[in-house]
Amino acid sequence: MRVKLVDWVEIPAGMLRRGTPAEEVEEVAHRYADTGVPVEWYRKEAPRTEIHLPAFRIARTQVTVGQWTLFAQATRRPAPQAPVDHPVIGVTWKEAMDYCRWLEEQFGGLDVRLPTEDEWERAARGDDGREFPWGNEYRTGLANLVDLGIGTTTPVGSFPEGASPFGVLDMAGNADEWTSTRYAPYPGAPIEVPSAEDWAFDPHVTRGGAFRHDRDLARCARRHGAYEQDLTAIGVGFRPAASAR
Repeated sequence: MRVKLVDWVEIPAGMLRRGTPAEEVEEVAHRYADTGVPVEWYRKEAPRTEIHLPAFRIARTQVTVGQWTLFAQATRRPAPQAPVDHPVIGVTWKEAMDYCRWLEEQFGGLDVRLPTEDEWERAARGDDGREFPWGNEYRTGLANLVDLGIGTTTPVGSFPEGASPFGVLDMAGNADEWTSTRYAPYPGAPIEVPSAEDWAFDPHVTRGGAFRHDRDLARCARRHGAYEQDLTAIGVGFRPAASAR
């Protein structure tokens, strides 16, 4: 079976309503109180800011085991032992960057990279301030999260009804995703938001949540990181981005 290197989705230039209004953080924490997530973790999303982003491209799906295996063979790395249509997980930030550079070479110099945190959120959210890629209400069965009870990854694109407004798949669940952005508070963040997350295994922000995570991590605004060193167990993967044509 021939493996396509990447299926690009064109994201038009437009406005991102990034984050969560500071005055709504307490209500958000209350709404997800059953997950046990403290309100402090949601304050990292504040304040809500409108940001204009230029056009860019992002992969429709997370990088699959099949796609990663081509890279592994070309760079003499061990190939993962998992179904080829599942997202590759257990990938460090540096390995994800190495993959992007390799993909760049395959496309003749295209500037392939990891998406910025803002690009990721725009690809997930579209033009409005929706809470999840598919809308404002959480619905079990639109993403591979812990409530499904699967306990592992599923083939990429298994939940087409959970697609973002631009048709990007699995922006919630299945595999958590690296961004190119190092964690820092948003400008104007509440004073109690930490300036660094020294407890994180890696300083870069991850987005979207994985199969082992609860619905709070499926929210488009949710910022988190790789807080455990076992990146396979916590389901960390990625998808590439690039500048528009």
